[in-house]
Amino acid sequence: MNILIIGRGGREHAIACKVLQSKRVSKVFVAPGNPGMVGCEFVDINETDIDALAKFAKEKNIDLTIVGPESSLVIGIVDAFEKMGLKIFGPSKKASIIEASKQYAKELMEKHNTPTASHKTFSDYKSAKEFLDRKGVPLVIKYDGLAAGKGVVVALDIESAETALVDMFLDTKYGKGSVVIEDYLEGPEFSLMAFVDGENVYPMEIAQDHKRAYDGDLGPNTGGMGAYSPVPIISEEAIRESIEFIMKPVAKAMVDDGRSFRGILYGGLMLTKSGPMVIEFNARFGDPETEVVLPRLENDLIQVMLDIMDGVDPLLKWSDKQTLGVVLASTGYPGSYEKGFEITGLSNDSMIYHMGTSFDGDYKTNGGRVLFVVGEGDTLALAKQNAYKTVENIKCDNLFYRKDIGYQVIK
Repeated sequence: MNILIIGRGGREHAIACKVLQSKRVSKVFVAPGNPGMVGCEFVDINETDIDALAKFAKEKNIDLTIVGPESSLVIGIVDAFEKMGLKIFGPSKKASIIEASKQYAKELMEKHNTPTASHKTFSDYKSAKEFLDRKGVPLVIKYDGLAAGKGVVVALDIESAETALVDMFLDTKYGKGSVVIEDYLEGPEFSLMAFVDGENVYPMEIAQDHKRAYDGDLGPNTGGMGAYSPVPIISEEAIRESIEFIMKPVAKAMVDDGRSFRGILYGGLMLTKSGPMVIEFNARFGDPETEVVLPRLENDLIQVMLDIMDGVDPLLKWSDKQTLGVVLASTGYPGSYEKGFEITGLSNDSMIYHMGTSFDGDYKTNGGRVLFVVGEGDTLALAKQNAYKTVENIKCDNLFYRKDIGYQVIK
């Protein structure tokens, strides 16, 4: 089979590595891909150039296209491919709204009694500021549209809440859109991704992401600074509740709403005193969770996707090996940062996923999050040890990383 993977980050790198293991695959194309994707053929087409991607898939007889980024999904790449008779794995434009609009997701959950924080949506600064003055903190402020994982502010003080409203409304930092303000919830967060086809939900192993930039969960929210899987502090009962009372009902609600979902449904969840509650939904593989979850999948990923598209239960199997990964990010991320710093010490025999690199004979930094280094072991402690051992061998003048990934479960 000829496979096309759309995207360029660590998530797509992890998908590519898994796809290359499939005995069903003869050639893997990546559009546009990244320099770390050894064994793939690079295609110089942007993720959002749907017409060019569809034309390429048709010309190269692509048997299956896998979509990584939300930016492609929300503009309708799946609809366009299917219209041309091309097989593609991902949700339609209508179904992708569960990520594209936090307001829609909240209203859907509210309608179907899905456990989530109470919220209000605002379309202008004045009314949002008046609500903030009445409500006070702590609370969570979210830009309604896509913001590359950075449009969420957990405001523990008035100053940060006011700054968030100015950023989102007056400075249009993420674009012109509404803002959702919701109650602050407490408890450990975890990510539950699932292969979904209509009402059929096939859950993956859970992971925990570290969103804050600095050790001790300090600093601004990022797209994720590290992750690990499994998550011992989340009980099997809590996982079961999340599947039965959140993931399955929401998949059914999407069908009932005329937005049947096929692809990867990502539940960003929190285990509160009242049980699991929804923080957010995404319409694709999480990043960096994918890089620690997919290595644990023992099935052929291509076969899993084909089975789901054919209405067959894929019977997922998972390794007992545990994984932990560390993001190496450009100094200044998630704010402004410089690019073009040389990176040395990258090993071919380690799980190093490229998130933002370039290559001109030498690897160089080319993004906010640059590399994701994953360690594997019989325990999370061993996985962490192996990850950081690899990190220490990587040299670059302009990278930083958290040194406490997994701190909640590894003492």
